[in-house]
Amino acid sequence: MARERRRRAYDAPYEFTDKEAEIRAATSYVPRKSSRNGALIFNMAVFVVACAAVLAAWYLVAGRVTFAAVCAMLLVALLAISSAHIALSWEKVVVLRFGKVNRVVGPGLYFTIPVVEHGTIRVDQRVIASPFYAERTLTADLVPVNIDAVLFWVVWDAEKACTEVEDYYSAVSFLAQTAMREAVGRSQLAEVALRRDQLDVEIKADIEKEAANWGIDIISVKVRDIVIPEELQEAMSLEAQADREKSARVSVAGAEADVAEMLSEAAKVYGDPEAALRLRTMLMQYETVKRSKGSVVTVPTAVSDGFVDGKGEQG
Repeated sequence: MARERRRRAYDAPYEFTDKEAEIRAATSYVPRKSSRNGALIFNMAVFVVACAAVLAAWYLVAGRVTFAAVCAMLLVALLAISSAHIALSWEKVVVLRFGKVNRVVGPGLYFTIPVVEHGTIRVDQRVIASPFYAERTLTADLVPVNIDAVLFWVVWDAEKACTEVEDYYSAVSFLAQTAMREAVGRSQLAEVALRRDQLDVEIKADIEKEAANWGIDIISVKVRDIVIPEELQEAMSLEAQADREKSARVSVAGAEADVAEMLSEAAKVYGDPEAALRLRTMLMQYETVKRSKGSVVTVPTAVSDGFVDGKGEQG
């Protein structure tokens, strides 16, 4: 609860948009599969045992329970529960003595000197997944994009996480968002869309430069989604179609050159230079018939020449 209050106080000066508030509410770090009920029950048990022990000792000595006995009971019980503590298996606790870091304890049972020592923060050392995003971030070619990603990180030094940064969770979240904006700003739109792996590496490297001083290890960064403006999507689609059509025409031209070369060699075998053109015509007719499933009527050359000569004489 104390950490949550510090987080809210840290975030208060910044006004989030509706989308940001929704994402933060859905992704705020709250352990769901673990609880501190065991530690709470232990504190209650210590309190009850201390109260029972004081009352029993007072009764044996004085023969009755008085108001002073109740006050002594409460004082001893409070001192007992402030001395004996339990840290869960994945927790580290930074203990301060007179405001100065004394030691890091946990997991398990540990003791502190009442009033003189206290545990300042419980650091969760499990791997944490923090979703973050960059909305309308400009690429190097000034194209606004929306990017969602997930950061996987872990606190390996509880003392640094406690003493070097006020709220390490919020600091890592804001650092990840800033690093992603900088990485996107250094890349062209095509690089952002096609080279996600490289973008992950760049963001991770930028975060590690700062987070290492806070006792935090960045495991990996995964870009989940990249959203391009709709008007730009249509233009990119047309550009891609044009590139594919160009490639197809170049391929067809290259194939035509190869066919022409082979037909030229075949014409040399026939001993007729004009045979190459006639062979190409026959191949084109065959392809046309194959596609349309139609038929082609072939007229002998002599007959067609006769029609041409007859028309010339009539003219």
